[in-house]
Amino acid sequence: MRRRRVGRRALLSRVVVVGESMAPTLLPGDRLLVLRTSSLLDGDVVAVEDPEQPDRVLVKRLAGRDGDALVLSGDNAAASRDSREFGPVPPAAVTGRAVYRYHPPERAGRIRRGGQAARGAREGA
Repeated sequence: MRRRRVGRRALLSRVVVVGESMAPTLLPGDRLLVLRTSSLLDGDVVAVEDPEQPDRVLVKRLAGRDGDALVLSGDNAAASRDSREFGPVPPAAVTGRAVYRYHPPERAGRIRRGGQAARGAREGA
């Protein structure tokens, strides 16, 4: 996952999906807007600092909570590095919640809270 900030300590940042871990919801090349927030619901798609490579950003689904820590999972378990491998993560590791896919244009749409992308994922894209 590559991350670009839209400004210093910006409210929004951009990420590019690199791997298959969130397929079919998110596919390689999808570009997302990520809203910095601490208000998260189970099922939200979040951007999180990779616990093993802090300069990388992962995009995962918030699967639940383990005490004060967050459990993350990829929608494509066979291709995902997630909390099954690196364990729960502290809430401070989350950089924000994915709110909108802006590229590719044919898959553009809002990413719903606690659920799948508004377009694309349900259309079999």
